[in-house]
Amino acid sequence: MVAVATDRLTKVFPGGIVAVDGINLQIASGEFVVLLGPTGCGKSTVLRLVAGLEQETSGHVLFDGRIVDDLNARERQVAMVFQDYALYPHLTVAQNIAFPLRVFGSGVDTGVRVAEVAEQLGITRLLQRLPGHLSGGERQRVAMARAIVRKPQVFLLDEPLSNLDAGLRSELRVEVAGLARRLGVTTLYVTHDQTEALTMADRVAVLRRGVLQQVGPPPVVYSDPATVFVAAFLGTPRTNLLQGAIYVDGDRTVIDLGSQVLPVPSDPLLARHHNERITVAVRADALRPVGEGAPDQPVLRGSVRLVENLGHEALVHLDTGTVPTSPAESRLELPDTGQHLADLVAEDPPASHPIRDTLARIMPHQRPSGQPATARTEYGFYPVYDPAASDHPPAPADLVVRVPAPGFPRRGDPMTVAVDLDRLLLFDRSGDRIRLSR
Repeated sequence: MVAVATDRLTKVFPGGIVAVDGINLQIASGEFVVLLGPTGCGKSTVLRLVAGLEQETSGHVLFDGRIVDDLNARERQVAMVFQDYALYPHLTVAQNIAFPLRVFGSGVDTGVRVAEVAEQLGITRLLQRLPGHLSGGERQRVAMARAIVRKPQVFLLDEPLSNLDAGLRSELRVEVAGLARRLGVTTLYVTHDQTEALTMADRVAVLRRGVLQQVGPPPVVYSDPATVFVAAFLGTPRTNLLQGAIYVDGDRTVIDLGSQVLPVPSDPLLARHHNERITVAVRADALRPVGEGAPDQPVLRGSVRLVENLGHEALVHLDTGTVPTSPAESRLELPDTGQHLADLVAEDPPASHPIRDTLARIMPHQRPSGQPATARTEYGFYPVYDPAASDHPPAPADLVVRVPAPGFPRRGDPMTVAVDLDRLLLFDRSGDRIRLSR
């Protein structure tokens, strides 16, 4: 097998759309690397550039240190598996698997090789069926068998499991990862599903807008994110992102969240950010419900707004009075109305929106109150809202907490949660990690 590398790989489509922006990535021989990121971040374009299906604008693709920019996909000896299977409907499973051997020639006994690959993937009993008589999972197994029948140097998979239901995805991701490792083939796998990335990969490469954000083993990328985007994108439920500010008051250091103050250990690196606004990221599993009699732990207090009962646990949404980091700062680029849905549809809509106009008349709502732009803490930090700049204060941030069964709280109950400071993640205004010396 070969080692694959990209050197300042860039792809600009007509119209100036930068799909891939100077990516440097090294994949060792036999390594399983997952490209992870949201839709439109350039993952599939990277895959097509490595396969030779797209021509790079600048930079290089290298196999074992040799530039292969001028080699086509056939000459690169790569195999691709796509999201839509791409099986020939008029050919049997055996004929679909054998197709690459017949077209490209291999010098091996086609029947023997097809039987060998079918046995590896557990589809021997399907060899005489047509694709139209197969389930989605069976079709994907056939597509993988066809890809590996020529013993490729590089195995490229473009979201191969996204069309399958959750249970089958869970089953097949184990099979795909196990197959790639048994064959020892260098594998580049594209997905937007973080569960696939974290469970399958030797290393995860996170992309955003064509730019490589971070590369590393799954536990490292998850627990030690380099940017606020990586912290926000990884984690189920989504990581809590709060606006705050750092204050150093003598030998006391706090993070002011506007409505509450979180004391943290003094650190010279934090002192450099005195009086600066930051993003505070804390995952649900770094929060733990505690009683009021836990004075030695840093805590946040709130009231229960929503309980998602998952059976073995609940995801509890707390209203703590804090303000969320905006999508622009979190780099998640999600729609940000700054309002709850009921408030949004109940506003006076443009005349061109009759459905919203009807909803505005029938849905009960309250107009946002005139919230003063003053802090509720001694440090004077009040995030985002300025009445002079906006008619509507931002919706409060829900703090999502995991609560094990039994004994789930009810809506409106007060709750105090302890914060694991070792798992608290801080980011500056540019989205880069503030790393502490401890």
